[in-house]
Amino acid sequence: MLKKDRHAKILEIIRQNEIDTQGELTQKLNEIGVEVTQATISRDIQELHLIKIAGKVKKYKYAFIDKRENFIPDKIVNLFKEILVSITCVNNLIVIKTLSGNASAAGMVVDRMNFSEILGCVAGDDTLLIITKSNSDAEMVIKEFKELMK
Repeated sequence: MLKKDRHAKILEIIRQNEIDTQGELTQKLNEIGVEVTQATISRDIQELHLIKIAGKVKKYKYAFIDKRENFIPDKIVNLFKEILVSITCVNNLIVIKTLSGNASAAGMVVDRMNFSEILGCVAGDDTLLIITKSNSDAEMVIKEFKELMK
């Protein structure tokens, strides 16, 4: 099976099921006749830019967000608003607290904003650390977040 066809099957599976592990995704693909290894699934997950978000049935599930550059749909902005608990700034570091299991989704939104002032961000379970170039850059980014939250 071609990679693009396998990717299409993966997206179909995660849209229809709450898949929370690579092993479970591998099993679902094998059940429909797509023979893959966990290593292949790991690469596919990276290439498709899948993220884990809070599930309704399971604690987490894989999700796909369209990654068109500089495009943040209202649905994603609303998600950001719903999962945000607090934003704190110390010097050039911004710490965003989210609902449990949602820091990765918040990180995706931040990455999509393409701030030149942001050097990078690291997501845990409920905490997103954003590193900016300077203290003033951090203040500017915080101001943009607050504008987004209106």
